[in-house]
Amino acid sequence: MKKNRTLRWHFILTTFLIFIATGIVSALLLFILSHLPIKWQETNSHWYPLVLVLISSTIIGTFISALVSNHILMPIQQLIEGTKEVSKGNFGISVKNSHKGPKGNEVYELINQFNEMTQALNKVEIIHNDFISNFSHEFKTPIMSIQGFAKQLEKPDLTESERHEFLQVIISETSRLSNLSSNILLLSNLENHEVIRFSPEHYSLAEQLRHCLLILQADWESKELELVLELEEFDFYGDLEMMASLWLNLLHNSIKFSPDKGKLTIKCYRFGQQVKVKIADQGMGMSDSVREHIFDKFYQGELSHQGAGSGLGLSIVKKIADIHHGEIFIKSKVGVGSVFTVVFENDK
Repeated sequence: MKKNRTLRWHFILTTFLIFIATGIVSALLLFILSHLPIKWQETNSHWYPLVLVLISSTIIGTFISALVSNHILMPIQQLIEGTKEVSKGNFGISVKNSHKGPKGNEVYELINQFNEMTQALNKVEIIHNDFISNFSHEFKTPIMSIQGFAKQLEKPDLTESERHEFLQVIISETSRLSNLSSNILLLSNLENHEVIRFSPEHYSLAEQLRHCLLILQADWESKELELVLELEEFDFYGDLEMMASLWLNLLHNSIKFSPDKGKLTIKCYRFGQQVKVKIADQGMGMSDSVREHIFDKFYQGELSHQGAGSGLGLSIVKKIADIHHGEIFIKSKVGVGSVFTVVFENDK
């Protein structure tokens, strides 16, 4: 790595200029004193001008050094104060980059890096706060629902049909809590690569997609969806369990937002050294603003179109794709549907 020595040379040059300035002033004083019509005392009279010049030079040199050091150390002091604020949790702070030195020197770059760091930390803090807020809301909703229906079950005048209905709601909400906990744990593991075991292997991607559809059969059959499968047979290299989670979440999302008796198209094929999987639905579609945040944690799009869910499924999909060095592309039109295309480099 090439070292940046601009600050070092700047300091050396500044020190040299201080010596030059002090020397010039001293020489001028000595010249003036030697030409003044002053009769020094005869005993050691020649030392008096030199002592006066030495004292004057020391004072002038100290004054110039103080001015220069203040100019150099001021941004450093600002950075020290800034780091103290960051240590207190104030990530919204920034240091004004008023350094007069050339762009690219250490002080200028240090201030820029500090400001970029605080901006990144501030974004992380906002995301963290949003996560806690959404996390609390997502857990509170089913818990309150369970509590409410459990209280209803205490009523002695309930019919058997009502009692069964309330029990089904409680079972559904507890299942939702279980899934939410599992998804949060999975997402946490995916975000910490050192925790999760990545075990890629060769397997049939088409067979995996068919197996995932079989798992979700009750969901797409309840909506009487028409499945259109175009699955090319070839070996894929990836983590079997992680990829199954990716397809299950992506397919479940498309099924959930598909209209009754709609069409769900799944294509799987190779394109050069790439593997592409397309999942197209005829659901409500999404606007550009929704599409920009669709992979954010707990994001569920427009409130009027939310279904039961945690908003974690697509975040999990994105993390798994990233671990496999894949990309996800979305084409969507409101009222028409969405197409999710997952692309992997698969030259192994």
